Amino acid sequence: MCYRCDQKNLDQQNPSKRSFLKLAAVSAIGLGLSGAGIATAQGKQSAKTLSRIPPKIENVLTPDQALERLMKGNERYVAGQSLPLNFHDVQDALVKGQNPYATILGCSDSRVSPEHCFDESHGDLFVARGAGNYITNDNLATIEYSVAVLNTPLIMVLGHENCGAVQAAIEAVDHHKDFPGHIQLLSSAIAPAVRAVNDNSISRLTNVTKKNVIMTVERLRKKTPILDYYHDQKKIRVVGGLYHLDTGRVELIA
Repeated sequence: MCYRCDQKNLDQQNPSKRSFLKLAAVSAIGLGLSGAGIATAQGKQSAKTLSRIPPKIENVLTPDQALERLMKGNERYVAGQSLPLNFHDVQDALVKGQNPYATILGCSDSRVSPEHCFDESHGDLFVARGAGNYITNDNLATIEYSVAVLNTPLIMVLGHENCGAVQAAIEAVDHHKDFPGHIQLLSSAIAPAVRAVNDNSISRLTNVTKKNVIMTVERLRKKTPILDYYHDQKKIRVVGGLYHLDTGRVELIA
């Protein structure tokens, strides 16, 4: 299937806001029932109370607080002051469930690990990754799940310098290069960002990468009923970042 057709299907598959609200209500009920399993003989009221306690209390944040925490973690990482991680510190909490405070749509590049560059531990970030950090049906569903079911208040689209997927898109647009197998999907998906940047300087790759992030952020803010609803209600923020390979710093660009 061509990329354009795939994108059309993606948009057509989005549920209406009314259907979404029904789904969210059902999901919330399901989460409540799953939490009831940790109750003791204290009764139904105790089960109800316990099910509402988030596994990681410190992760219950507003969108602005979540962004501040995320960027402070990157500051520690850049300064070489990352906090030591110990799985056993959060082991018991994570057995009960998850409540990550940020969702990251990032690139699959092995040089960029969200948990590392934001100095976070298990259970803090909900991560969807794919080469070129562009929207697919699968990662869109993942992001919607993080918002509607896990109540994540922040979404960051995270690109990075010297992205191979973006370079492939530039070669496809500028030189009509074809790539084997499904790799061509990468270049087709990112091609709109390439065409939107009229730049032949040495910064072209970085500028197209930024544009790809910005266009993805705008689409997440406006193009799906679920995310659009939460964004209109100011329950989430959608931002974009660029990871600098030489310093580890994440620059906010959208």
